Amino acid sequence: DSHFELLVLAILLSGRAVLCVGPRLLPFQCHLSGLWRNELGSLMEIREVNDAGEFSGEYLTAVTATSNCIRRSPLKGAQHEMKHRGQPTFGFTVNWAKFSNSTTVFVGQCFVDDKRKETLKTMWLLRQEVGSPEDGWSATWGSSPFSSQSSLTGSRGL
Repeated sequence: DSHFELLVLAILLSGRAVLCVGPRLLPFQCHLSGLWRNELGSLMEIREVNDAGEFSGEYLTAVTATSNCIRRSPLKGAQHEMKHRGQPTFGFTVNWAKFSNSTTVFVGQCFVDDKRKETLKTMWLLRQEVGSPEDGWSATWGSSPFSSQSSLTGSRGL
């Protein structure tokens, strides 16, 4: 046994070994479906994620640059395959066509802590319609954490 350990140590020290470490197994799995609220008070409902990882839902923003009445806006997205991972990455698009000429894309990861609190950590890019290519610099970007509005075992939905 000690010869094997020395051989492994020699291989590791030579720099020729590649270690593959699997993902840390977590006691809880984070689920995207449900009702979420971000730090600005915007609400998002994600409906059930299908077997292909696709989902849809609605987004009700609490902030806007337009003077038009804010309306619920459709969202569509996909989540990375969940086979052995409890905290998936995802992306979705919100089409603000009901009250604005802009689109926002979000990318993020769903986390669940040891107290079973689910959080989405996202980054987003908002693109507004502009009159010319020279005005394309006016895209807005940022990050938003979302908190689940129900427990893992509680009810979900608007």
